[in-house]
Amino acid sequence: MPVELPKQDYLRVKVVPKSSKNEIAEIFTDEEGEKTIKIKIKAVPEKGKANAELIKFLSKETGVSKSQITILNGHTSALKLIKINWT
Repeated sequence: MPVELPKQDYLRVKVVPKSSKNEIAEIFTDEEGEKTIKIKIKAVPEKGKANAELIKFLSKETGVSKSQITILNGHTSALKLIKINWT
């Protein structure tokens, strides 16, 4: 059963690179009590490839243009804070 992305302005995302396919794996509560979305991405975590593929994937999943999705924090980390401009 597919996991749906919550329609929020800010998303905490844990990226799992080098996966077999791009998908939302689960939504869980992390150690700090924050809801976090685990997203599997096919791209490797080199030279921004996984970040670019994450933004492309989120754009496809949300219907929001890639230019309206920004990684605010965690550019070189698996844990990221994403901003989505829904309008």
